[in-house]
Amino acid sequence: MRVAVVVPTYNEAENVPTLAEALLAVEPQVEVVIVDDGSPDGTGEIADAIAAEEPRFHVIHRTGKRGYSISSKEGMEHCLEHGFDFICTMDADLSHDPAVLPRMIGAVESGADLAIGSRYTEGGGIEVDWGPMRRAVSQMGSAYARLMVGTRVHDCTSGFRCYRAPMLRSIKIREIRSEGYSFLIELLAALRDLGATIVEVPIVYVDRQRGSSKISRSIIFEALWRTTLVGVARLTGSRRRAARAAVAE
Repeated sequence: MRVAVVVPTYNEAENVPTLAEALLAVEPQVEVVIVDDGSPDGTGEIADAIAAEEPRFHVIHRTGKRGYSISSKEGMEHCLEHGFDFICTMDADLSHDPAVLPRMIGAVESGADLAIGSRYTEGGGIEVDWGPMRRAVSQMGSAYARLMVGTRVHDCTSGFRCYRAPMLRSIKIREIRSEGYSFLIELLAALRDLGATIVEVPIVYVDRQRGSSKISRSIIFEALWRTTLVGVARLTGSRRRAARAAVAE
């Protein structure tokens, strides 16, 4: 069993060494794939230095248009092409605890197609210095996505995930149009439409200690718009027909 952890990065030079050490200590079959978006702070160079000493640590250097969605898709496709069985994703800001990965991997080993590290399921939580507005945006955004996607998943916007590779391979990842974190919602919707078994593993999400957040108003607005489109497609049946066509191909 081969497990890859895809980590999109942009200006995470302070966090990458700590994250690399923690991830490589999780389980011996875990490999790390950093997808760096041309970080001007030297994140890519730091990752290269780690990769030179550690064969389970890999770096993809992206050029051109930047974005969470583009980096995530490139990392996932790389892992699918290189024969990984499970593909995990997480943020580079140390908000996601690598120690939870074995439980997420175990959930997929036990039959799930996707395990989500969930802040909003029983046992999960948030330990962050967010104001009431940011906290409300996070909670209401996930609730709205849950309604539009038509799922029982409580944390639809969590980027801490573990996918079964064959199920992920059945989706045309490149055709997902979102540029920001709404990519996660569209991908969740596509998996739901294919009948994927999705479980939530409780996590405690902590605030980043170093670096700056990549969340912006434009990303929030795009997520709202794309999530609404997902809901419209579900109600009209067009998304389900597209999913069936993808499987048929």
